[in-house]
Amino acid sequence: MQQIVDFVLELDKLKGVLRRTQPLGLDRYENSAEHSWQIALAATSFAPHAAEPVDVDRVVRLLLVHDVGEIDTGDTIVYAEEGLAERKAAERVAVERIFGLLPPAQAAPLLALWQEFEDAATPEARFAHAIDRAMPVLLNLANRGQSWRENGISHAQVVRRLEAPISAGCPALWAYLRPRLDAAREAGLFGA
Repeated sequence: MQQIVDFVLELDKLKGVLRRTQPLGLDRYENSAEHSWQIALAATSFAPHAAEPVDVDRVVRLLLVHDVGEIDTGDTIVYAEEGLAERKAAERVAVERIFGLLPPAQAAPLLALWQEFEDAATPEARFAHAIDRAMPVLLNLANRGQSWRENGISHAQVVRRLEAPISAGCPALWAYLRPRLDAAREAGLFGA
């Protein structure tokens, strides 16, 4: 039991990992725990629009573990393209440490879920990626481009980084987002 308690208490640290997007109507930044919770529920809502049939329970599990490594590494804005390999290696070390707090029989399946998300090779992982990438876009569209403006993110950067993963996992969601991103560019909601 103590190993499980230690693991659960370690997860509490995800609440202290700040992201760059503000929750709607709040004058603070969301944390990674809030993000994981929101995209898990978003996935259940968007599931009928997944590119392929998905096991929604598995998608939720993927989304709940995908950012656990940020406890040690911190969050990196999705549009950052340099140093990706190094960040992913550091995150792998972090999840091995964190999941390693559990007994091996419990740690191994969580690490496998994390790796499945990273590899994006299953329908569930591709859909999970789509939802993970779409949520900051939805928040930025709803809050007048807050993090795009604050971080100097251009329309081209958003499209370049997000079109492929969102289209692969949930093409209907990309079809919804693309014209809204174009309208946001016309409205001056990007930072560059």
